[in-house]
Amino acid sequence: MNCKRAPSGARFYGLFSVILTPLPDVPNWVNYKGDIRVTWMSVLSDRHFHDEAAAYKFVEARIWPNGPVCPHCGGFERISKMEGKSTRIGTYKCYQCRKPFTVKIGTIFEASHVKLNHWLQAIFLIASSKKGISSNQLHRTLGVTLKTAWFISHRIREAVRDGNLGPLGGEGQIVEADETYFGNTAEKPVLRTDRKTPFKFKSRGGPSGKRAVLGLIERGGSVRTFHVAQATKINVAELVTENVARESTLYTDENKFYGGMSDHFATHDSVKHSAGEYVRGEVHSNTIESYFSIFKRGMRGTYQHCAEKHLHRYLAEFDFRHNQRVALGVNDEARADRILDGIVGKRLTYETTKARRGTLWRLATLQIPPESQGAKRRQSLVRKSNPSGLRKPLGSLKLTRAEKHLIESYLE
Repeated sequence: MNCKRAPSGARFYGLFSVILTPLPDVPNWVNYKGDIRVTWMSVLSDRHFHDEAAAYKFVEARIWPNGPVCPHCGGFERISKMEGKSTRIGTYKCYQCRKPFTVKIGTIFEASHVKLNHWLQAIFLIASSKKGISSNQLHRTLGVTLKTAWFISHRIREAVRDGNLGPLGGEGQIVEADETYFGNTAEKPVLRTDRKTPFKFKSRGGPSGKRAVLGLIERGGSVRTFHVAQATKINVAELVTENVARESTLYTDENKFYGGMSDHFATHDSVKHSAGEYVRGEVHSNTIESYFSIFKRGMRGTYQHCAEKHLHRYLAEFDFRHNQRVALGVNDEARADRILDGIVGKRLTYETTKARRGTLWRLATLQIPPESQGAKRRQSLVRKSNPSGLRKPLGSLKLTRAEKHLIESYLE
């Protein structure tokens, strides 16, 4: 502990004083008790949160623990750091393929103009906020535009998506399963009272027109959630049997979705909520319902709105924070570091997240005439919808084989 008298610029509050002007190599907020200086370092005062060069070194140490690796050719022997005055921060050159690169290539940071230290601040804020942090709050905190903050948060959610598809539970382990419903679906429910007249009003009870979410949680362990287009007995049974080990004990409520589960697991038991039964010994589904409670508080209180096509990323975010929680020995700093472990190979482009303004949206809204009117008429409409030429942006989009076939069929 360093002993020094409080400077003249300090103000005293009882036994403590606070420096109002920063000193060299000393955090802005320093507490004094008598003549002894006692410093409490904030996590956010770490250098990689404020200096871009330090941020590059911080990320490089985690992505390249054994030294830089070229993302273009995979080489690692003939690489040197570029030190020119006009060289970008953190730029290396591979003399095997003779191409420059940074640690951002092939990660969620690729092609981003946001400073890397601001990225690390956003990662820490999302990792340390139990119910999430909104894009508006990131926009105000980081000093970026709202659109940029929204895109940053979606890239980080993509990074935390867990590719581990190993089954939950095991011999002697208890897994709870339950479903919940959050937010309205894009299509309004249409019910019929007879064979001719449609009845377009919602029914008074039940999850009509809601987005279905299935949750599986291992007691004392991990959680895994899924957004399903329609919750049916077949869909639910398929997801449960694929993601829970057969040696596990499964606890659910009395929903008919879980009928016949005793044939697939060591034990299956349920509680009857409709009869006021919520706990019977160790049989209950309160753990997964507690998780759903945190999820809905975050979605309603913090995010407030979520398009259905992005719901799987929000579920991944809440799953990640639960699976990397303090009860399992993971604090906020370690949780943020584990987000960095998943940034490689998960680049997400704005065209992918905001397809409304992209080529696919133009094709979806384009009124294509039938084949009887001729191919020339169809091609002229496609050219009018995209004057710059459809084939040019097609190669820059990450499309599935079915989407490419759909677009190419319009050009035939």
